[in-house]
Amino acid sequence: MAGSSGKTPRVAILMGGPSSEREVSLSTGRGCAQALRDEGYEVIEVDAGPDLPARLSDIKPDVCFNALHGRWGEDGCVQGILEWMRIPYTHSGVLASALAMDKARTKDVYRAHGLPVVDSVIVPKAQAMAAHVMAPPYVVKPNNEGSSVGVYLVAEGANRPPLLADTMPDHVMVEAFVRGRELTCSVMGGAAGDPGALTVTDILTDGWYDYDAKYVEGGSRHVVPAEIPPAIFDACMDMATTAHRALGCRGVSRTDFRWDDSRGFDGLILLETNTQPGMTPTSLTPEQAAACGISFGALCRWLVEDASCDR
Repeated sequence: MAGSSGKTPRVAILMGGPSSEREVSLSTGRGCAQALRDEGYEVIEVDAGPDLPARLSDIKPDVCFNALHGRWGEDGCVQGILEWMRIPYTHSGVLASALAMDKARTKDVYRAHGLPVVDSVIVPKAQAMAAHVMAPPYVVKPNNEGSSVGVYLVAEGANRPPLLADTMPDHVMVEAFVRGRELTCSVMGGAAGDPGALTVTDILTDGWYDYDAKYVEGGSRHVVPAEIPPAIFDACMDMATTAHRALGCRGVSRTDFRWDDSRGFDGLILLETNTQPGMTPTSLTPEQAAACGISFGALCRWLVEDASCDR
């Protein structure tokens, strides 16, 4: 694939990094690197560390493909570096990345746009371990991590609050647990002519949709498109698009829902928006794109072209 100058575009894949989601990022990065090579790009894989600016200065990429996950990679930090260096990059910018990574502030944005959310509070870690902050069942999780990292489910009737790991932050989110089905919807772009909301997936697991269910092969089963009432399907598509735009996302995002089918439309709530959805072999967004006739290579190519056109 040749750029306007006739040369093959050079893409630096940013992957790995120091977060708790390093292994997922490495898997995402390797898969995207191979897909872009197959699409005709010159690809350089970069394990992002403190020397990232110096390495990018040497590589001089035309575009950075951000395959990082978790803190530093999708919370606005690396986006700020790339803005400073004036290198086009995939996925969302500084503000949208920082907002979406902060679950409490994401909910504030959702509420401002009339999107349904579940009750939650931010409390000191010690308080969450001393006594029930709210009546069980509820969930305790970091306010700024993804991929179900560090999530504790406190079951109904539990006598004691959870004993949280030392790696949990000083303040945590305590959120009411909502029963129901796990639904998700990816959005590609937001401008006229972009694919927009792709489809809705119903995620089936034998238990809690945790890290292993997301990334271990066979950990979950995906029904694409979800076999749910058309009104709920359309609502997920509309709400995912609204969330994408309200947070200021670009490129691809994925919004997760919980739906209590016994309550009909009132049982549908938004959980969070991921500005850099996983692109591993078990990931949801590439699967949804494929269901819409968009191959993995075409999805990666679209992200690179979208980044290039955004500057």
